[in-house]
Amino acid sequence: MDSIRITGGKRLEGKIPISGAKNSALTLLPCALLTAGKLTLGNLPRLADVDSFGHLLNELGVSTKVSGAKRGGGAKRRMTLQADEIASTVAPYDMVRKMRASILVLGPMLARMGESTVSLPGGCAIGDRPIDLHLKALEAIGAEIELAAGYVKAVAPGGRLSGGDFSFPVVSVGATENALMAAVLAKGRSELFNAAREPEIGDLCNLLVAMGARIAGIGSAHLVIDGVEGLDGCDYDVMPDRIEAGSYACAAGITGGSIELAGARPEDMLAITNGLAAAGLMIEMTGDGMRVTADKPLRPLAISTAPFPGFPTDMQAQFMAMLTVAEGQSFLEETIFENRYMHVPELRRMGAEIEVHGRSAIVKGPSRLTGAQVMATDLRASMSLILAGLAAEGETEVMRVYHLDRGYERLEDKLSAVGATIERVSAG
Repeated sequence: MDSIRITGGKRLEGKIPISGAKNSALTLLPCALLTAGKLTLGNLPRLADVDSFGHLLNELGVSTKVSGAKRGGGAKRRMTLQADEIASTVAPYDMVRKMRASILVLGPMLARMGESTVSLPGGCAIGDRPIDLHLKALEAIGAEIELAAGYVKAVAPGGRLSGGDFSFPVVSVGATENALMAAVLAKGRSELFNAAREPEIGDLCNLLVAMGARIAGIGSAHLVIDGVEGLDGCDYDVMPDRIEAGSYACAAGITGGSIELAGARPEDMLAITNGLAAAGLMIEMTGDGMRVTADKPLRPLAISTAPFPGFPTDMQAQFMAMLTVAEGQSFLEETIFENRYMHVPELRRMGAEIEVHGRSAIVKGPSRLTGAQVMATDLRASMSLILAGLAAEGETEVMRVYHLDRGYERLEDKLSAVGATIERVSAG
C-alpha cells in the first residue's frame, strides 16, 4: 500500500494549477444515462473516484473513451460517454460499495428507463449519511420506492415519472442532484424547495440545460424543472475544484508561503477566502485565479461549517491543520457530519494541541509540529495530515493515501513544483 513521505519546514512558493472539481465530476458523469447522445466532459480530474464511477457506468452499458489521461502530463483529461442502450438498470453492491456518489445513478436511470435498482452505497466513514431524502424527493416526483436486501428499487408507474414538488427539510446536496436528474425527463413540472445551492449544483444545472433540459432558478434554493421528452449530448467542461484550491491555499498559510492558484474561481469560494483573510493571509485576484500569501503570523479563527454559501465541511480538516500554527486559540464547530474529527488523534501525534467536545474542537496554537508516521482516515482528513507534514520538523509519512487519490490529482507533483520535499513511496 502506497504512502506519502514529506520532509517539512519548506516555505512553498509558485503556481499550482487547479483541477476540475471532484464533487462536480461525480455529479456530471451520471448525466450520460439521460441520453443516447454523446456526452463529452472536459477538465475531468484524474482521480480514483472518477475512474470507479466510469467503471460503474460501463457496467450499466455506458461506453467511455478517455483522452489526455497521462498521470504526469499537463493535458487536461476529457471523457466521452455514450449510453445509446442501457444494458442493465441494476447497480450492484460490488461497484457501489466503493463510494457514496454511486447513488447518483438512481435518478437518471429511473428517469430514462422507468426503473432503477441501486445498492445502498459506501464511501468515507465520516458519519451517518442516510439517503432517505433522495428517496422521498424521488417519490414526490412520481417514483414508487422499495427497499429490500440492501438495495433500493425505484419504479416510475407507466414508465415515466409524473413530476411533482418537494421541500427538503434539511439541505442535501446529493438528494438535490438526484431529484434534478430525475425531474428533467418527467411528464410535468417539478419544483424543489430548500434545494442545495452549492456551485456544483449550478454546474449540474448548466450541463443539463446544455443537453436540452428546462430549469429555472439556477443558483437559488427554489428550482423549477419542466420535464422534456428527451435530452441530447453535448460538450461541457467541469468547473474548477474549490476544495482543492482551498486546500492549497492552506498549504501557503501553514508554511508561510505564497501560492498562485491557477484556474481557481474565487466567486465559488467566498467563505473559504473570507476565512483565509480573517486568519491574516493576503488574497490577490490574478488574471487566471488568485494568489494566496502568508507574510505574517496567522491569527486564530472561529469557524462553523454550514451548507453553501456557508463554510464548507470539506475544508474543516484543512483549516484545523493550518490553525495549529496560528497564534492563539481557535474554535471549530462541525454541523454537517457527526464524525468528522478522526484526523485529530493523528494531528496530536505530530504535536498539535486540540481538544474535541462533541461536534466542537478547540485548537491551541502555535504548536511546534514534528514529523511522525500517521494514518489517513478519510479524504479531507488525509489532506490535513499532508498540510501538517509540510510545516512539521523532520519527516512525516502518511499511510493509506488511497483516500487522497480519491480527491487530489497529482498531489505530489503539484506540491513538489512549489518547493515541497514530498514523494510517494510504493509498498514492495
